[in-house]
Amino acid sequence: MRILTWNINGVRTIPQYHPWNTFKTHEEILNNLHADILCFQGVHKLLQKFAPVSLICDSQEMKSSRQNLPKAVGVPPSYHSFFSFPRHRSGYSGVAVYAKLASATPLKAEEGLTGLLQPNPPLLPSECISQPDAYPTQTPECEELDLRSLDSEGRALVIDFGLFVLVAVYCPNDGTDTDQRIQYKADFHTILAARIRGLVGEKREVILLGDLNACAAVIDHAEGPLMVARAQEEGIEGEEGFWLTGARKWLRDLIADNGGILVDVVRRFHPDRKGMYTCWNTKISARESNYGARIDYILVTPGLLPWIEAADIQPELKGSDHCPVFIDLRDSLVDNQGREILLQDVLGVTREAEPPRLAAKFWDEYKQRLLSTFFTTKTSSHPSDQQHPASPDASGIASSSSLSASLEMQPSKRKLDAIQPQSASQTLSKKPKSQQEKPQVSLDSTKLKKAVKGQTSLASFFAKPTAQSSSSKAVHAEKRKTTDKNDIIVIDEDHAPPSSSPTVQSDLDADYQFALKLSQEPIPSASSPLNKNLEAKAWGRMLAPPAPPRCVVHGEPAKSMTVTKTGPNKGKSFFICSRPVGPGYDAGKATRRRSEVDDQWRCNFFKWASDVRREEMTRKDTPD
Repeated sequence: MRILTWNINGVRTIPQYHPWNTFKTHEEILNNLHADILCFQGVHKLLQKFAPVSLICDSQEMKSSRQNLPKAVGVPPSYHSFFSFPRHRSGYSGVAVYAKLASATPLKAEEGLTGLLQPNPPLLPSECISQPDAYPTQTPECEELDLRSLDSEGRALVIDFGLFVLVAVYCPNDGTDTDQRIQYKADFHTILAARIRGLVGEKREVILLGDLNACAAVIDHAEGPLMVARAQEEGIEGEEGFWLTGARKWLRDLIADNGGILVDVVRRFHPDRKGMYTCWNTKISARESNYGARIDYILVTPGLLPWIEAADIQPELKGSDHCPVFIDLRDSLVDNQGREILLQDVLGVTREAEPPRLAAKFWDEYKQRLLSTFFTTKTSSHPSDQQHPASPDASGIASSSSLSASLEMQPSKRKLDAIQPQSASQTLSKKPKSQQEKPQVSLDSTKLKKAVKGQTSLASFFAKPTAQSSSSKAVHAEKRKTTDKNDIIVIDEDHAPPSSSPTVQSDLDADYQFALKLSQEPIPSASSPLNKNLEAKAWGRMLAPPAPPRCVVHGEPAKSMTVTKTGPNKGKSFFICSRPVGPGYDAGKATRRRSEVDDQWRCNFFKWASDVRREEMTRKDTPD
């Protein structure tokens, strides 16, 4: 059995990458991840291909919701599925767990970590995973916390699979933020650790997995050694400089190697592997040089280690700025007494069993019948099938054929052909003979029904304009011409609007100077055979992109890029060093100490394309 976790909250979406873009359904994507239990974070990316366009437009930065989740994504035929969405804050979080029907059916399932998020009706005591005293609501360190608020962002699912309890989480990010969010992150870590300790206290085996948004060791961060060296220069001994971040310290203390209660399985299988990163900054193309961090983990209690036969990351799978992480469980295990224990037996649930009530298949959204089904005529290849009674699910509902017949529009007494213009009737000349020979109904006003007051008659759209209306239109046209002539506005230079930015103005100046230079060149007469060639060369020089400059440090041709961020510079081109980023790359004096710069990586070269073009003009104007 394979258990996989993947944060699909990347800048790119899964269906834009191969091989995911070759699959037509969400279930095909799940099947080709080759896992039995799949845990996703950033659930909104599941909508990008399979939801209607209107839903995608409404939730581009929203981590999905029950109303936005198509049934094909929410309830794939071969999987049990569970979701947690933010309660109030749109555009946030969202986690999902899929369990393959053929492999495992959960015993129990809960949303959140506190036990306060309840379905309707609430879970019975027999449906709860733990006893009341094992939840964070009963722990002293959580007494002062707003537990319901901490559990309202759709960041956790707790699912009981018999052999173990799966805790799938999406921890708040580790970036610098407001004091309020920093405190929220610390409080979330507190209740997460309390929930795990409560499960361990009940003698349960636990698998904690997901995007923890923190690093568990110096080796898990590309800049880790530089952070340690910088702290040592400031007098901080050992690796303590790396643990100044609260989230890293919390994760370090949770792992058994440092006295915690969980084991970092992937690191246990690959203790010395460097560059084992799971997340990269795609905005600076960091994945190309593997300049990233390991923040996606699968942590287990020590009692599960005998069941685990493999664990690793999958950086070759694209589709997000994260990569999947997985563990493989053995199909069987021999205990101390020599007895073989099958994995399916200790999971404890057969395929035929129903999943817990939290499963998406029980949502009201998926129980409702689509309105379109009431207006669809049922087709059958055998006439005898039409005589069968309706299915039990359709009891009390009129058949679609009878309903559509009752709603069918009655034919109008006035044929639409009677008011068709001549050109339209000509285009319909290929009608069947029975239709062509129908007599045309006269448009005599005495035979037409009187239009309702205030309502335009359909025939009026096909009537010839009267002389009065023609003269009225002529008057309006004359007024329009007069208005157009008077609509020319002269702007005084003293009152002209300012330029949007200096960089935009510099572009205009450069283009103006270049055009002025071209205008001063002697132009041959129209009869000259070189006229067309010179014109083509002139336009080619004006429209051609500037040649890439060379970066100062490496002397290599720079890479052209375009501003995509909304603002005054959007659409402008610029050049940067073409080398990839890496540990110690020059991110600028404000970010990187000069002593830490490693010249084998990208330098801080930057130049606007407009400046490059201006320099080219200057060189051409300067005599040799």
